[in-house]
Amino acid sequence: MSGDDLEEELRVAYATAARVMHHEADAIATMADNLQVGPFAQAAELLARCSGNVASIGAGTSGIVARKVAATLTSTGTPALFVHPSDALHGGLGFIGNQEIVVAISKSGETDELLALLPYLASREVPVIALVGELQSTLGRKATIALRAHTSHEADRHDMVPTSSVAVTLALADALALAVMEIKDVTPDRFAANHPSGQLGRRLTLRVRDVMHGGDDCPVVSAEAGFLHIVSAITAGGLGAVTVLDSERCLLGIVTDGDIRRAAQSSGSGGPMHLRARDVMTERPVSIGSDFMARDALLQMEDRPSQIAVLPVIDEGRCVGIVRLHDLVRIGL
Repeated sequence: MSGDDLEEELRVAYATAARVMHHEADAIATMADNLQVGPFAQAAELLARCSGNVASIGAGTSGIVARKVAATLTSTGTPALFVHPSDALHGGLGFIGNQEIVVAISKSGETDELLALLPYLASREVPVIALVGELQSTLGRKATIALRAHTSHEADRHDMVPTSSVAVTLALADALALAVMEIKDVTPDRFAANHPSGQLGRRLTLRVRDVMHGGDDCPVVSAEAGFLHIVSAITAGGLGAVTVLDSERCLLGIVTDGDIRRAAQSSGSGGPMHLRARDVMTERPVSIGSDFMARDALLQMEDRPSQIAVLPVIDEGRCVGIVRLHDLVRIGL
Protein backbone atom coordinates (compact mmCIF):
# COMPACT_ATOMS: atom_id res chain seq x y z
CA MET A 1 0.00 0.00 0.00
CA SER A 2 1.38 3.35 -1.01
CA GLY A 3 1.69 6.29 1.31
CA ASP A 4 -1.08 8.10 -0.57
CA ASP A 5 -3.44 5.12 -0.18
CA LEU A 6 -2.75 4.91 3.55
CA GLU A 7 -3.34 8.62 3.94
CA GLU A 8 -6.65 8.33 2.09
CA GLU A 9 -7.77 5.42 4.32
CA LEU A 10 -6.91 7.39 7.43
CA ARG A 11 -8.84 10.40 6.11
CA VAL A 12 -11.90 8.26 5.40
CA ALA A 13 -11.69 6.57 8.80
CA TYR A 14 -11.49 9.91 10.62
CA ALA A 15 -14.33 11.40 8.56
CA THR A 16 -16.52 8.36 9.31
CA ALA A 17 -15.76 8.51 13.02
CA ALA A 18 -16.58 12.20 13.24
CA ARG A 19 -19.78 11.78 11.20
CA VAL A 20 -21.02 8.86 13.35
CA MET A 21 -20.27 10.60 16.64
CA HIS A 22 -21.93 13.85 15.57
CA HIS A 23 -24.92 11.95 14.23
CA GLU A 24 -25.45 10.04 17.49
CA ALA A 25 -24.90 13.15 19.59
CA ASP A 26 -27.45 15.05 17.50
CA ALA A 27 -29.94 12.21 17.86
CA ILE A 28 -29.60 12.26 21.65
CA ALA A 29 -29.88 16.06 21.74
CA THR A 30 -33.03 15.94 19.62
CA MET A 31 -34.57 13.35 21.91
CA ALA A 32 -33.69 15.45 24.97
CA ASP A 33 -35.39 18.49 23.40
CA ASN A 34 -38.53 16.43 22.78
CA LEU A 35 -38.56 14.42 26.01
CA GLN A 36 -42.05 13.59 27.24
CA VAL A 37 -41.71 15.12 30.69
CA GLY A 38 -44.96 13.79 32.13
CA PRO A 39 -44.55 10.11 31.14
CA PHE A 40 -40.84 10.24 32.00
CA ALA A 41 -41.57 11.53 35.51
CA GLN A 42 -44.29 8.89 35.95
CA ALA A 43 -41.87 6.13 34.88
CA ALA A 44 -39.17 7.36 37.25
CA GLU A 45 -41.64 7.56 40.13
CA LEU A 46 -42.98 4.08 39.38
CA LEU A 47 -39.47 2.59 39.42
CA ALA A 48 -38.49 4.48 42.57
CA ARG A 49 -41.55 3.12 44.44
CA CYS A 50 -41.08 -0.46 43.21
CA SER A 51 -41.28 -2.82 46.20
CA GLY A 52 -39.97 -5.79 44.24
CA ASN A 53 -37.37 -6.06 41.49
CA VAL A 54 -37.16 -4.67 37.97
CA ALA A 55 -37.03 -7.07 35.04
CA SER A 56 -35.51 -5.59 31.89
CA ILE A 57 -36.51 -7.42 28.71
CA GLY A 58 -35.37 -7.18 25.11
CA ALA A 59 -34.32 -9.36 22.19
CA GLY A 60 -31.34 -9.01 19.87
CA THR A 61 -29.58 -5.67 20.13
CA SER A 62 -32.39 -4.43 22.39
CA GLY A 63 -31.54 -7.34 24.68
CA ILE A 64 -27.97 -6.07 24.95
CA VAL A 65 -29.35 -2.64 25.86
CA ALA A 66 -31.68 -4.28 28.39
CA ARG A 67 -28.71 -5.96 30.09
CA LYS A 68 -27.06 -2.56 30.44
CA VAL A 69 -30.30 -1.12 31.84
CA ALA A 70 -30.44 -3.85 34.50
CA ALA A 71 -26.80 -3.28 35.44
CA THR A 72 -27.25 0.50 35.72
CA LEU A 73 -30.41 0.24 37.81
CA THR A 74 -28.85 -2.31 40.15
CA SER A 75 -25.67 -0.29 40.64
CA THR A 76 -27.68 2.84 41.45
CA GLY A 77 -29.81 1.23 44.13
CA THR A 78 -32.74 -0.37 42.25
CA PRO A 79 -32.36 -4.18 42.04
CA ALA A 80 -32.88 -5.34 38.47
CA LEU A 81 -32.31 -8.45 36.39
CA PHE A 82 -32.25 -9.03 32.64
CA VAL A 83 -34.75 -11.64 31.46
CA HIS A 84 -34.70 -12.80 27.85
CA PRO A 85 -38.26 -12.83 26.52
CA SER A 86 -37.91 -16.40 25.21
CA ASP A 87 -36.64 -17.58 28.59
CA ALA A 88 -39.52 -15.75 30.27
CA LEU A 89 -41.98 -17.84 28.26
CA HIS A 90 -40.21 -21.01 29.40
CA GLY A 91 -40.03 -20.50 33.14
CA GLY A 92 -38.46 -17.09 33.54
CA LEU A 93 -41.85 -15.59 34.36
CA GLY A 94 -41.44 -17.13 37.79
CA PHE A 95 -39.21 -14.18 38.60
CA ILE A 96 -41.89 -11.65 37.68
CA GLY A 97 -44.74 -11.19 40.15
CA ASN A 98 -47.09 -8.32 40.85
CA GLN A 99 -44.44 -6.62 43.02
CA GLU A 100 -42.11 -6.37 40.03
CA ILE A 101 -41.91 -3.88 37.16
CA VAL A 102 -40.90 -4.72 33.60
CA VAL A 103 -38.82 -2.41 31.43
CA ALA A 104 -39.36 -3.63 27.87
CA ILE A 105 -37.09 -2.39 25.09
CA SER A 106 -37.81 -2.63 21.36
CA LYS A 107 -36.93 -0.27 18.53
CA SER A 108 -39.92 -1.29 16.44
CA GLY A 109 -42.26 -2.01 19.31
CA GLU A 110 -43.35 -5.09 17.35
CA THR A 111 -40.88 -7.71 18.62
CA ASP A 112 -42.81 -11.00 18.60
CA GLU A 113 -41.23 -12.42 21.74
CA LEU A 114 -42.08 -9.30 23.73
CA LEU A 115 -45.63 -9.06 22.46
CA ALA A 116 -46.21 -12.71 23.36
CA LEU A 117 -45.35 -11.86 26.98
CA LEU A 118 -47.78 -8.98 27.38
CA PRO A 119 -50.95 -11.01 28.13
CA TYR A 120 -49.16 -12.96 30.86
CA LEU A 121 -47.77 -9.77 32.40
CA ALA A 122 -51.22 -8.19 32.28
CA SER A 123 -52.75 -11.20 34.04
CA ARG A 124 -50.24 -10.70 36.86
CA GLU A 125 -50.91 -6.96 36.95
CA VAL A 126 -47.26 -6.23 36.27
CA PRO A 127 -46.62 -2.61 35.17
CA VAL A 128 -44.68 -2.33 31.91
CA ILE A 129 -42.47 0.63 31.03
CA ALA A 130 -41.66 0.52 27.32
CA LEU A 131 -38.71 2.21 25.65
CA VAL A 132 -39.75 2.14 22.00
CA GLY A 133 -38.96 3.84 18.75
CA GLU A 134 -42.64 4.43 17.97
CA LEU A 135 -45.31 5.20 20.56
CA GLN A 136 -48.08 3.92 18.25
CA SER A 137 -46.48 0.48 17.98
CA THR A 138 -48.20 -2.46 19.65
CA LEU A 139 -45.81 -2.41 22.60
CA GLY A 140 -46.09 1.37 22.90
CA ARG A 141 -49.90 1.23 23.01
CA LYS A 142 -50.17 -1.69 25.43
CA ALA A 143 -47.48 -0.61 27.91
CA THR A 144 -48.39 1.05 31.19
CA ILE A 145 -46.02 3.90 30.30
CA ALA A 146 -44.29 4.29 26.94
CA LEU A 147 -41.24 6.50 26.39
CA ARG A 148 -40.12 7.30 22.86
CA ALA A 149 -36.49 6.54 22.02
CA HIS A 150 -36.62 7.58 18.40
CA THR A 151 -34.11 8.48 15.74
CA SER A 152 -34.94 9.20 12.13
CA HIS A 153 -31.85 7.51 10.72
CA GLU A 154 -29.10 5.21 11.91
CA ALA A 155 -25.54 6.51 11.79
CA ASP A 156 -24.45 4.42 8.81
CA ARG A 157 -25.12 5.66 5.29
CA HIS A 158 -27.56 2.85 4.48
CA ASP A 159 -29.66 3.11 7.67
CA MET A 160 -29.04 -0.55 8.52
CA VAL A 161 -26.79 -0.85 11.58
CA PRO A 162 -28.31 -0.32 15.07
CA THR A 163 -26.26 2.68 16.15
CA SER A 164 -28.14 5.91 16.76
CA SER A 165 -31.21 3.99 17.93
CA VAL A 166 -29.06 2.20 20.49
CA ALA A 167 -27.43 5.46 21.59
CA VAL A 168 -30.74 7.24 22.20
CA THR A 169 -32.21 4.24 24.03
CA LEU A 170 -29.17 3.95 26.27
CA ALA A 171 -29.24 7.69 26.96
CA LEU A 172 -32.93 7.57 27.82
CA ALA A 173 -32.42 4.53 30.07
CA ASP A 174 -29.47 6.19 31.82
CA ALA A 175 -31.52 9.33 32.37
CA LEU A 176 -34.32 7.22 33.84
CA ALA A 177 -31.96 5.32 36.17
CA LEU A 178 -30.33 8.51 37.42
CA ALA A 179 -33.70 10.19 37.93
CA VAL A 180 -34.72 7.20 40.06
CA MET A 181 -31.43 7.51 41.92
CA GLU A 182 -32.21 11.15 42.71
CA ILE A 183 -35.76 10.35 43.85
CA LYS A 184 -34.44 7.62 46.15
CA ASP A 185 -31.67 9.95 47.37
CA VAL A 186 -28.90 7.44 46.77
CA THR A 187 -25.85 8.95 48.48
CA PRO A 188 -22.24 8.47 47.36
CA ASP A 189 -21.78 6.11 50.32
CA ARG A 190 -24.67 3.92 49.21
CA PHE A 191 -23.45 3.99 45.62
CA ALA A 192 -19.92 3.08 46.69
CA ALA A 193 -21.24 0.12 48.71
CA ASN A 194 -22.33 -1.41 45.39
CA HIS A 195 -18.93 -0.67 43.79
CA PRO A 196 -16.35 -1.77 46.38
CA SER A 197 -13.74 -2.57 43.74
CA GLY A 198 -14.08 0.69 41.84
CA GLN A 199 -11.97 3.72 42.65
CA LEU A 200 -14.93 5.59 44.11
CA GLY A 201 -15.89 2.56 46.18
CA ARG A 202 -12.39 2.21 47.58
CA ARG A 203 -12.21 5.89 48.41
CA LEU A 204 -15.54 5.86 50.22
CA THR A 205 -15.36 2.48 51.98
CA LEU A 206 -11.75 1.60 52.77
CA ARG A 207 -10.50 2.82 56.13
CA VAL A 208 -6.97 3.02 57.46
CA ARG A 209 -7.50 -0.14 59.53
CA ASP A 210 -8.24 -2.04 56.29
CA VAL A 211 -4.90 -1.21 54.69
CA MET A 212 -2.48 -0.68 57.57
CA HIS A 213 0.20 -3.07 58.77
CA GLY A 214 -0.40 -3.86 62.44
CA GLY A 215 0.45 -6.43 65.07
CA ASP A 216 3.41 -8.64 64.20
CA ASP A 217 3.56 -7.05 60.72
CA CYS A 218 4.59 -3.72 62.20
CA PRO A 219 8.25 -3.62 63.37
CA VAL A 220 8.86 -1.89 66.70
CA VAL A 221 12.01 -0.84 68.57
CA SER A 222 12.66 0.96 71.84
CA ALA A 223 14.31 4.36 72.08
CA GLU A 224 17.52 2.66 73.29
CA ALA A 225 17.78 0.23 70.39
CA GLY A 226 21.18 0.24 68.72
CA PHE A 227 21.83 1.17 65.11
CA LEU A 228 22.25 -2.42 63.85
CA HIS A 229 19.10 -3.46 65.70
CA ILE A 230 17.18 -0.70 63.94
CA VAL A 231 18.54 -1.68 60.52
CA SER A 232 17.69 -5.31 61.20
CA ALA A 233 14.13 -4.44 62.28
CA ILE A 234 13.51 -2.29 59.19
CA THR A 235 14.88 -5.02 56.93
CA ALA A 236 12.84 -7.77 58.57
CA GLY A 237 9.64 -5.71 58.53
CA GLY A 238 9.91 -4.80 54.86
CA LEU A 239 7.93 -1.59 55.36
CA GLY A 240 10.77 0.90 54.98
CA ALA A 241 10.34 2.14 58.56
CA VAL A 242 10.14 1.13 62.19
CA THR A 243 8.12 2.74 64.99
CA VAL A 244 9.83 3.73 68.23
CA LEU A 245 7.54 2.99 71.19
CA ASP A 246 7.75 3.14 74.97
CA SER A 247 6.64 0.34 77.31
CA GLU A 248 2.98 1.48 76.99
CA ARG A 249 3.15 1.40 73.17
CA CYS A 250 2.94 5.16 73.03
CA LEU A 251 4.64 6.57 69.92
CA LEU A 252 7.96 8.30 70.55
CA GLY A 253 9.04 8.56 66.95
CA ILE A 254 9.64 6.78 63.68
CA VAL A 255 12.82 5.74 61.87
CA THR A 256 12.68 5.37 58.09
CA ASP A 257 15.15 4.12 55.48
CA GLY A 258 15.90 7.77 54.77
CA ASP A 259 16.71 8.47 58.41
CA ILE A 260 19.16 5.56 58.40
CA ARG A 261 20.92 6.81 55.26
CA ARG A 262 21.14 10.36 56.57
CA ALA A 263 22.51 9.15 59.92
CA ALA A 264 25.17 7.06 58.18
CA GLN A 265 26.23 9.97 55.98
CA SER A 266 26.48 12.45 58.84
CA SER A 267 28.10 10.20 61.44
CA GLY A 268 31.66 11.01 60.35
CA SER A 269 34.68 8.75 60.57
CA GLY A 270 33.40 7.12 63.76
CA GLY A 271 30.49 5.58 61.93
CA PRO A 272 26.88 5.32 63.09
CA MET A 273 27.21 2.25 65.32
CA HIS A 274 27.07 4.31 68.52
CA LEU A 275 23.73 5.85 67.57
CA ARG A 276 20.47 4.83 69.26
CA ALA A 277 16.94 5.01 67.95
CA ARG A 278 16.34 8.21 69.93
CA ASP A 279 19.24 9.83 68.05
CA VAL A 280 17.98 9.14 64.54
CA MET A 281 14.20 9.00 64.85
CA THR A 282 11.77 11.68 63.74
CA GLU A 283 10.02 12.81 66.90
CA ARG A 284 6.29 13.56 66.98
CA PRO A 285 5.73 12.36 63.40
CA VAL A 286 2.50 12.97 61.52
CA SER A 287 0.03 10.19 62.38
CA ILE A 288 -3.55 9.14 61.74
CA GLY A 289 -6.28 7.11 63.46
CA SER A 290 -7.35 3.69 62.19
CA ASP A 291 -10.98 4.78 61.71
CA PHE A 292 -10.07 7.51 59.21
CA MET A 293 -10.68 6.88 55.53
CA ALA A 294 -7.69 5.47 53.68
CA ARG A 295 -8.04 8.40 51.30
CA ASP A 296 -7.38 10.77 54.24
CA ALA A 297 -4.10 8.96 54.92
CA LEU A 298 -3.08 9.36 51.28
CA LEU A 299 -3.81 13.09 51.38
CA GLN A 300 -1.84 13.52 54.61
CA MET A 301 1.18 11.89 53.02
CA GLU A 302 0.97 13.68 49.67
CA ASP A 303 -0.53 17.10 50.42
CA ARG A 304 2.54 18.64 52.03
CA PRO A 305 5.75 20.38 50.92
CA SER A 306 7.71 17.15 51.28
CA GLN A 307 5.97 13.81 50.77
CA ILE A 308 6.21 11.11 53.42
CA ALA A 309 6.00 7.41 52.61
CA VAL A 310 4.79 5.97 55.93
CA LEU A 311 2.28 7.10 58.53
CA PRO A 312 2.00 5.71 62.08
CA VAL A 313 -1.53 4.76 63.09
CA ILE A 314 -2.58 5.88 66.58
CA ASP A 315 -5.66 4.75 68.49
CA GLU A 316 -6.40 5.99 72.02
CA GLY A 317 -2.84 7.23 72.39
CA ARG A 318 -1.20 3.95 71.39
CA CYS A 319 0.49 3.03 68.13
CA VAL A 320 -1.35 0.16 66.44
CA GLY A 321 0.39 0.06 63.08
CA ILE A 322 1.80 1.73 59.98
CA VAL A 323 0.14 2.65 56.70
CA ARG A 324 2.35 3.04 53.61
CA LEU A 325 1.96 5.31 50.62
CA HIS A 326 2.99 2.39 48.43
CA ASP A 327 0.01 0.30 49.58
CA LEU A 328 -2.47 3.11 49.05
CA VAL A 329 -1.23 3.74 45.52
CA ARG A 330 -1.20 0.01 44.74
CA ILE A 331 -4.90 -0.41 45.58
CA GLY A 332 -5.79 2.47 43.30
CA LEU A 333 -6.71 5.31 45.65
